[in-house]
Amino acid sequence: MKQISLMTCLLIVCATLLILDNERNPEPQQTITPTSKTITTGASLVDSGMDDYIKKIQSYAEKHDIKPIDAKIDPVWKAIPGYNGLTVDVTKTYKMMLDGNNFDTNHLVFKEDPPNVHLDDLPPSPIYKGNPEKPMIALLINVAWGEEHIPHMLKTLKESEVKATFFFDGSWVKRNPSITKMINLEGHEIGNHAYSHPNLNKSSLKETQDELRKTSEIIDDTLGVKPKWFAPPSGSFNQQTVDVAHELGMKTILWTVDTVDWKKPDTSEMVTRVLSKVENGSMILMHPTKPSAEGLEAIIKGAKEKGLHLGTVSNLMSEKRVDPYK
Repeated sequence: MKQISLMTCLLIVCATLLILDNERNPEPQQTITPTSKTITTGASLVDSGMDDYIKKIQSYAEKHDIKPIDAKIDPVWKAIPGYNGLTVDVTKTYKMMLDGNNFDTNHLVFKEDPPNVHLDDLPPSPIYKGNPEKPMIALLINVAWGEEHIPHMLKTLKESEVKATFFFDGSWVKRNPSITKMINLEGHEIGNHAYSHPNLNKSSLKETQDELRKTSEIIDDTLGVKPKWFAPPSGSFNQQTVDVAHELGMKTILWTVDTVDWKKPDTSEMVTRVLSKVENGSMILMHPTKPSAEGLEAIIKGAKEKGLHLGTVSNLMSEKRVDPYK
């Protein structure tokens, strides 16, 4: 029994001595030396071992960067939206290339650089087209009559996976709320086309305000949508018109290419004429007419064959870049 007690005491003393020794002489921590592939967050990308690699990415970026384009007032086309530039994101590109340990342009990561001047920075001015560097066009469908052709046009747009911008006459919306709602439910953009198809170039300030305000109100009441684009009936406007639209939160939209469909042209001739004029940034004016309903599919197909996307006015006015349609 005495031997067991003695052994227990010895074990306790030994354990205590070991603990005290460890506290006085702790085991040194392992030091990790960074390798040539070590990266950090923030501005510092790599250690000196990868400087040449980073320089190669930066050199490529400098040669291939696309500068952003500022929005501007053109002497002919008036307000033209800006367009984002494109540059290589060196940090993300470096991280993508780490595993391959070689310079591979397939691993380049790009980022968009916004312009310094935006469309909202410009004074109130009409807009006839998008940025000429953007491979996109927009279909403007002004609606004050012709509701019998709208179902056909909506069917074509849906099958072509294209969204258009419909500009509504306020009195037409009042007479045709169900068709108005159908167009909105299809996901198309809604714009203001005044209330009674007036000649706004000859309208008083109050008449212009009433026409635009009343239409925006009835569209909002019918759809819960506040239009941000305004298309003057028959393209008749003056600076007063543009200013009133601006005060009501809308930009004034005209067109680049006119179908002149209200004159009932031969459909194939109309399509050929329109497509011969369509280019980057074009806005095509049409109405719910027989020629446009019949020719819409061919116009969409022809535009795509020219490498052009089709979008709403908002899509076209956006500074966001798009690649040519393939």
